[in-house]
Amino acid sequence: MNIDTLFCISPIDGRYRNITDNISKYFSEYAYIKYRVRVEIEWLKYILQSKICSVDNSIVKNVDKIYNKFDIKAANRVKEIEKITNHDVKAIEYYIKEEIDKIGIEKYENFVHFGCTSEDINNLAYALMCKDSREKILIPNIRKLINNVKEKAIEYRSVPMLSHTHGQPATPTTVGKELAIFVYRWEYIVDKLSKIEFCGKFSGAVGNYNAHVTAYENIDWIEFNKEFVESLGIKFNPLTTQIESHDVLCEYLSYIKLFNNITLDFNSDMWMYISARYFKQKVINTEVGSSVMPHKVNPINHENSMANVHIANSVIDNFTNNLQVSRMQRDLSDSSNLRNIGVGLSHTLISIVQSIKAFEKMDIDSSVLKEDLDKNPEVLAEAIQTVLRKNGYNDAYEQLKRFTRGKNITIDILREYINGLNINIEDKKKLLDLEPSTYIGLSDRLIDFIK
Repeated sequence: MNIDTLFCISPIDGRYRNITDNISKYFSEYAYIKYRVRVEIEWLKYILQSKICSVDNSIVKNVDKIYNKFDIKAANRVKEIEKITNHDVKAIEYYIKEEIDKIGIEKYENFVHFGCTSEDINNLAYALMCKDSREKILIPNIRKLINNVKEKAIEYRSVPMLSHTHGQPATPTTVGKELAIFVYRWEYIVDKLSKIEFCGKFSGAVGNYNAHVTAYENIDWIEFNKEFVESLGIKFNPLTTQIESHDVLCEYLSYIKLFNNITLDFNSDMWMYISARYFKQKVINTEVGSSVMPHKVNPINHENSMANVHIANSVIDNFTNNLQVSRMQRDLSDSSNLRNIGVGLSHTLISIVQSIKAFEKMDIDSSVLKEDLDKNPEVLAEAIQTVLRKNGYNDAYEQLKRFTRGKNITIDILREYINGLNINIEDKKKLLDLEPSTYIGLSDRLIDFIK
């Protein structure tokens, strides 16, 4: 950590910079400027190559260089201009015009930002930022988490584990099946996340192409601008005010929140399993668990992930509660909100990475799993009463309730009870052979649903 990160107010840019460094390429102030330059340049090229201008391809290539060479020095120049204009998009427009003058095609600078309102540029920039960060940062990290858990689910598919409902010993399961549940849930949400098509508008001041038609009435501006938006890999939204409506963006963020909630549930369960000693954490000699208790190995990555989920979802709630509401044709509230999308997604990324780190440190403790199963033979009461029902006992449940509830039952006491039952000999043998560690139903087969 260098001196710059030590002075950061937010841990996103400070303490967790090693995790969030890549996502800053999509949501930092620099990134936002660069993405808007990209949209402006692509629009300029689109105009130049259309029947409006029909310029030579060499001119288009020169225009391309303005974006291709864009760097931190260029971004600082934009910020210098903004100090004068007090308008961020206008500063970008003036910067591009400066660059056009430098390459000797100043006669085309009047087509920079042609027919655009600032939100035409901004909304496409955000759509691209979200699309690119999803494909290059979020989904790859999500996939890594899912694949890590899936691998262990398959490995532990037949490892029996005492389950707990309401915090009390319950019907046995397997470690693999419980892990597979999270894989299955995550996969459902990731499929939704991956298929969302971000929307964009490019229709002028209040969404009606008023200026466009006045300047060039013979162009089908709806189709013309639709083709431009789609050329960027963004779905065209034809009906808007000055701003894109943010409905799809809110849908995307809602799925991020749902994913985060599953991650929260996952880490909560893993924390509990560690507390029950079902899982043990790998000891790293150089690490310290407590400043005063030398023996401790704390599940800090799980806890860190859960904390970041809460922060991420709080930010996302702000977006989904506010972005879809804009007074009449436009107010500025969405602009201030949108600048914080990177905050919500960064905390999401931190939670994912911390979950990956946490899970990579974990391994099952087979002896503890077996010991806990053996200590709770009363969980077989479910099987016994069900077999009694099969054999015609109308009060099977009540019998087992009286026999087991609140009692200190051993496997021998249970078998003695089974021996005294008047049931089919094959059923009796099956119950006598049953142990908590073998009473796992079809849990190992259920793993196949995640392959």
